[in-house]
Amino acid sequence: MAITTPKSAFWKGLRDSTPFVLVAGPFGMLFGVLASEAGLDVVATLTFSVSVFAGSAQFTALQLMQENAPTLIVLISALAVNLRVAMYSASLTPYLGGAPLWKRAIAAYLIVDQSYALSVVKFETEPELTSAERYAYFFGTNALIAPCWYGATLAGALLGNRVPEGLALDFVLPLAFLAMIGPMLRTTAHVVAALVAITTALAAAWLPYNLGLIVAGIAGMVAGAQVELWMARKTGAQT
Repeated sequence: MAITTPKSAFWKGLRDSTPFVLVAGPFGMLFGVLASEAGLDVVATLTFSVSVFAGSAQFTALQLMQENAPTLIVLISALAVNLRVAMYSASLTPYLGGAPLWKRAIAAYLIVDQSYALSVVKFETEPELTSAERYAYFFGTNALIAPCWYGATLAGALLGNRVPEGLALDFVLPLAFLAMIGPMLRTTAHVVAALVAITTALAAAWLPYNLGLIVAGIAGMVAGAQVELWMARKTGAQT
């Protein structure tokens, strides 16, 4: 059934995002614990999460800071890890780009893997949604995730190294990405991009400061784009 009001769209987004609380909670707590172990106080750790609101980029920056990597490398690596968010933004622009600047600014801050994955599937499968309904759904996908991330970060920072090592909170990160990426591999270009990025990341794992991830990301994007161009030319030739 199609969503008919912004209010129902908001609650639908909130309900759809509920399973991701099981990811954001342990993930945020793990960041708080690691930041505390790295020497950041509670205020600095919480400020880090609130201002950046990008888990993978935060972990990347924190790890490099612990390795005493040059500041420029920390910034480049964090930005490279978050480069996918720029692509998310470009993908959502046709659906959310017509709103006032203040609303687009809030949406830009709230674009994370979960909100993007849920929203882009909803918008593509229900093109009849109005702009107000789309924004309501998008903000609904963050109504639980954002507070959970902040609260879990704070809890982790307060607990510090008192979290048992056997709890293995870090297992949620790869599981979360697999759960989000799997359903989105809908075209040959997507699959090729993912395979090339994975292969390159493994082959370039020896590079210092996690630079292999940057190389893998670029390789995956180039491969995916080339496959899309090849398929477009093939389709044009057949017509």
